Amino acid sequence: MGCGGRGDRGQRGRLLPCRGRERDPRVRLVARPSCGYAHRRGRGSDGARAHPAAGGSHRRPRALPPRGRGPPPSDKVRQVTEPKFDRLRERLAEVTDLSKAATLLFWDQRVMMPPGGSAARAEALSTLSTLAQERFVAADIGRLLEDLRGIEEGSEYESFESSLIRVTRRDYEKATRVPPDLVGEMSKAAALALSAWGPAKEESNFEALRPHLETHLELKHRYVECFDPPDETYDVLLDNYEPDMKTAEVREIFEQLKQQLVPLVQEIGEAGEVDDSFLRQSFDPESQREFALAILGRFGYTDDEWRLDQTSHPFQATPGYADIRLTSNFRPNDLTSLFATMHEFGHGLYERGVDSTLARTPLGSGVSLGLHESQSRTWENLVGRSRSFWRFFYPRLQESFSDQLRSVDEEQFYRAINRVHPSLIRIDADEVTYNMHIILRFELEQELIEGRLAVKDLPAAWNERMAAYLDVEVPNDAQGVLQDMHWAGGGFGYFPTYSLGNVISLQIWERVNEELGDLDQGFERGEFDSLREWLQEHLYVLGRKFTPQETIERVTGSRIDAKPYVRYLREKLAPQPA
Repeated sequence: MGCGGRGDRGQRGRLLPCRGRERDPRVRLVARPSCGYAHRRGRGSDGARAHPAAGGSHRRPRALPPRGRGPPPSDKVRQVTEPKFDRLRERLAEVTDLSKAATLLFWDQRVMMPPGGSAARAEALSTLSTLAQERFVAADIGRLLEDLRGIEEGSEYESFESSLIRVTRRDYEKATRVPPDLVGEMSKAAALALSAWGPAKEESNFEALRPHLETHLELKHRYVECFDPPDETYDVLLDNYEPDMKTAEVREIFEQLKQQLVPLVQEIGEAGEVDDSFLRQSFDPESQREFALAILGRFGYTDDEWRLDQTSHPFQATPGYADIRLTSNFRPNDLTSLFATMHEFGHGLYERGVDSTLARTPLGSGVSLGLHESQSRTWENLVGRSRSFWRFFYPRLQESFSDQLRSVDEEQFYRAINRVHPSLIRIDADEVTYNMHIILRFELEQELIEGRLAVKDLPAAWNERMAAYLDVEVPNDAQGVLQDMHWAGGGFGYFPTYSLGNVISLQIWERVNEELGDLDQGFERGEFDSLREWLQEHLYVLGRKFTPQETIERVTGSRIDAKPYVRYLREKLAPQPA
């Protein structure tokens, strides 16, 4: 089959999966919306009462920018009066609005919608996806881009005008290869598959999802055929999440990680087990949520622009500027949902920090999922699993869960949340073994898309690789191949960005520490403003003005490099000589 049907839409033309522990791994619509979530405001989110974790005075941040808010419009944006430029902005705003509407429908599907609405929701998402694609690939946008070459070339490379025209042209040239009906088909298939995934996971019934995955792969092949033959088929799918990066580059980084981390896991294992059983007691979900909101309040969460909802699989979505929706899964017998919530916050903070001038344009979101995951992993791990963070929060956590944690001291808790031990579930994995979960998925995705692995054989291949890479026996498909929603959402090519984000996070972290000095003293006082403000000023505000690689180099001064990440893991987690 040729390039017909619905498609994964190219760079600008796709509904960017919602960020978070899982950004909504569906097809991206034409206007590449930032994902969003909505949440019924429960106690804690409406300021009904202060939570112990909030501590004493809740210091508001300094002028750069207010807590949880994005930057004011940049005074560097020169307003071009060229009518054709204004017309281009109007058309792009329409496309973005359609994509944001689809994001809102997706959020509602995962958080609020009754199961019976799945078929109608799939049709609605298909319609919106098709309309957005049709509007974006219209001939008049191509003519406007051509007519505006003079403004692009006559403006500074970093300017709003040059960036908007340049990035839109790149997105347009990719999106015009994909027929709108293919975009609509893929959106519909994703909505239907996601509706099937929830019950399939609950029942551990892979066969219920298998036909949907086979449909996805058929559509992905049609999508790939829309483009010139790549070096590897997977390159086309990876480009939707990490633009301009090749599969071979990812493979090289992952080989470096395997070579360094497998021996580290063995070293840690030989040093003896760490008791983390107290993390799996009875913890009231609503109390967990209240404590999570108290943490997020210290980070920059505000009730007027953010919300936090319960869902089966955590993700973040942004259906509009200053509308940041987080979700998490607060479980009654597990305290680790706090880390998933901090993860989703990192995604939301990136979206909220984009310069408001870039809103309703292709520039108005994070530049790639690798950069996005670098921020979710920063707030989840580099901040949320640090000793200094818990020096402030652990006494408050003990106060909230006194029966469960009264006899657990701070050092025991710190060691437990940083325990390195192979696990079944990716989102519960420690900082070291997490990457093996990603490498496993990366390899299986390539084999599926290249036809070397049939969908019917996926569970067995999954189980075999879990045993080989993590020495873990998978008891059922719910805890195995069905645990993530990415493939149900059509998100083939997404998984590598998690480990890329781990790598990038440490490059940025080292630069932050070079410029700001020791952050730990502030963390011990529950102060995170300086970190948030630095990240906003140097990364978030840029949106998509530059390519991912340009952005990494601007922020860190170097290309992507795994060495800082490996060094961090060794310094933090390797057994120390007696």
